[in-house]
Amino acid sequence: MSALRPLPRWADIALLPVLNLILAFLISGLVVLMIGQNPFVAMWAIVTGAFGNGYNIGYTLYYATNFIFTGLAVALAAHGGLFNIGANGQAYVAGLGVIVTALALDQTHWLIVAPVAMLAAALFGGVWAFVPGYLQAKRGSHVVITTIMFNFIAAALMIYMLNRVLKPAGVSGPESAMIEEAGRMPKLGQFFAPFNYTPVNFSIFVALLALVLVYILIWHTRFGYSLRTMGANPTAARYAGISNSRMIMITMTLSGALAGMVAFNEVLGVQNRLVLDFVADAGFVGIAVALMGRNHPIGIGLAALLFGALYQGGNELQYVISGLDRTVVVIIQALVILFTGAMEGLFRPGLQRGFALFSQESRAEALERSTVKSES
Repeated sequence: MSALRPLPRWADIALLPVLNLILAFLISGLVVLMIGQNPFVAMWAIVTGAFGNGYNIGYTLYYATNFIFTGLAVALAAHGGLFNIGANGQAYVAGLGVIVTALALDQTHWLIVAPVAMLAAALFGGVWAFVPGYLQAKRGSHVVITTIMFNFIAAALMIYMLNRVLKPAGVSGPESAMIEEAGRMPKLGQFFAPFNYTPVNFSIFVALLALVLVYILIWHTRFGYSLRTMGANPTAARYAGISNSRMIMITMTLSGALAGMVAFNEVLGVQNRLVLDFVADAGFVGIAVALMGRNHPIGIGLAALLFGALYQGGNELQYVISGLDRTVVVIIQALVILFTGAMEGLFRPGLQRGFALFSQESRAEALERSTVKSES
C-alpha cells in the first residue's frame, strides 16, 4: 500500500478534535468516578448548567465571546509562525483605551461610544502587541518571551493606573469611574427576555463578525497568503519577496487588536468601569481554544462555545452535586487541552490508515492485485 496521505481537511478540522474531545471526557468521567461521584450525573449537571435555560445560555455566550476574541488573536499569529501568549496583557491594556474613550464621551449615546471604544481597544491592544513584534522582527527577541514579559508589565501598569490615576475621589477600591448609562453597551436581555440578568451583550455580534473577517483575511487576501507562506517557510517567503519583518509586526499588531476586543466586551458591556483583572485569564484560555479549533475560525467558534459551557457549567456544578466544585471542571479543561493540544495527533495515524483503506487509490490497487492473482 502507498504511503499514508494527509487527512481530508474536514477530518483534520472536525473529526480529529471530536475524537480527542470524546477521549478527554471519558478520562474526565473516570476522574469523577474515582472521587466517588456518578460521572453521568456530573456531566449532565455541566450540560444543563450551561444550556439548561436562557440565563445559563446567556452566561455561556458571554464567556464564549471573550474566548472567540483571544482564540482568534492566537490563531492569527500562529498562521504566521508566531506564538502570541500575551493576549492577557494586550486585552488588559486595551481596557485603558475603552475607559478613557467612554469617560471622555460623557453623556454620549452608546451607538457613538461603541465604535470609538472599539477602535480604541484595537489601537491600545495592537500597540501593546506591536512592541514584541518589533523586537522579534528587528532585534531577534523571541515573541514568546517578550509577550510573557509584557503580561506582567501590563498587570503592573494597570495597578498603578487604577490606584493613582483613574480612581475617582471617594472610592476605596482600585477601579475607575462608572461609564454613564447612555454610553453603556446594551445587554441582550433588554431585547430577549430569556437572557435577562446575564452579561451577554452586543459584543457577541462583533465576535461573530470577527470570525468571518479573520477567515476572509487569512484565506482570501494577499496578506493572508503572505502570512501563511511566512508561517510555512520563512526562507521561501523571503525569496518570494515577502518582508518577514514587516509581516511579523503587522501580524502581531492585528493579533493584539483582536485580543483588545475582550476589553470592549468587558469594560463597555459588562463591568461598565475598569477594574483589576477583568480579563480573568481569557488570553490563556484563547491558546487552548485556538489549538482545539485548529486555528480555523469555525473551529475556534465551536471551541469557544465549549469552553464557555465548561466555565458556566462548572459554576453551576458545585450547587448541584455536593462534593464537586469547579476543580473538577479545571481538570476537564486540562484534559481537553492535553488531548486536543499536546496529544492532538493521537488518533491521526489510525484515521489516516482508515481513510487510506477506503480511498480510490487503495480500491484500485486492491482490484489490480485481485486481477493479477486471478490471471496467474
